Order: sequence, then structure tokens, then C-alpha cells
Amino acid sequence: MAADQPSFPTSIHLSTPNAIRMNRALRMSRRDMLLGAMGAAAVVLGAGRGIAATPEAEDTVAPLFLALSHRLTDRDALDARISSALYARIVKATPARRDQIQKLHDLMAGGKFDSARELAKAAEHADPVFKDVIHDIMTAWYRGVADEKVVVYRSALMFDITKDAIYPKTYAAGGPFYWTQTPPEVAVPTGEPALSPSKFVVEPT
Repeated sequence: MAADQPSFPTSIHLSTPNAIRMNRALRMSRRDMLLGAMGAAAVVLGAGRGIAATPEAEDTVAPLFLALSHRLTDRDALDARISSALYARIVKATPARRDQIQKLHDLMAGGKFDSARELAKAAEHADPVFKDVIHDIMTAWYRGVADEKVVVYRSALMFDITKDAIYPKTYAAGGPFYWTQTPPEVAVPTGEPALSPSKFVVEPT
């Protein structure tokens, strides 16, 4: 029995390089057209039957997280995109946080809290688990870390507090020897903690 031979077209050795490339391009064109037609059909069918929304699109708690964040950080302006990213990471790390965030928002909506301190004290009094929820939210916004992963860096609120003196960059942003100048005065904090003391955790460096 004769050995199997590669099934190349008999004329391939007689074709010019340009002809070979043209044949390949035509084959790819036909394949792309077929895939495009299949994709269009899928979109039409999906539109007719109703395409299921993604879990992120169905999640109605994400806007509540942003509203909570406004109150807990005592800030009127927060980036909604960063809020969504932080929320997704928090819920991924601890799925129970989704319902807890909704309940915490319900508590906030059901009362009148003029500051983060007032809300935090009332929340811990209502349910001790809210203390951990608040910790997660504040850590996410101020450190930019959620689920033990860096979600944002330069936009973390801890840098916003000291942006007039400390730059979250890997290079000097001031003039020559700007670090030798006397830093601006910072008022000594006069507030008291709203939450009860937490266990001190030494993080790896």
C-alpha cells in the first residue's frame, strides 16, 4: 500500500506566491462572512427572545453602595466607575456583603444621619456585623484595595487627603529639592472614633 500523501492541491506547486496568498485571503474572507452572518443571526434571535442580563446589570445593590459611600466618606463627589469596581470586589470576596450593604442602606434611608459618625454609631448598635461592612467600604475607598487586590491606586482617597504635600507617584512632581521645604500645617484631629476598637492586624509588607 502506498504511503499516505499530503492532500495538497495538485496545482499548488505551480501557483505563484501571490496566487497562494490570494487564495488564502479569499478563504479567510468567506470564513469571516460566515461567522459574521452567524453572529448577526444570534443577535436577531436574542433580541426577539430577550437576552438575559448579566449579573452585574441585574445587581441593584451597586447604586446603594455608592449612596452609602457618599455618606460614610462625607463626600458629595465620588467616581461611579470606581464605586462599581470596589463593590464588585467586596462582594466577590464576601458574597454575604451584598445583602448586608442593602440592609445598611435601608438603615441609612430610614433615619436622618448628618455625618458618617452618626451613621456608623447607629449601624453598629443596630447590628454588630455592620461594623465589618463599614470597614470594608472605607478600606476600599481610602486604600483602593478590596478582596486583597489593588483596584485603584492614584484615585484612592488616602492620597486625596495629602495631595498638597505627598504625591502618589514614582517620580518627583515638585521643583528641585521641593522635599526640603517646610510642609504645610495640618490641623490635629479632634474627632473621636465612631466604631468600637478593632483587633490590630499586622499586614505583610
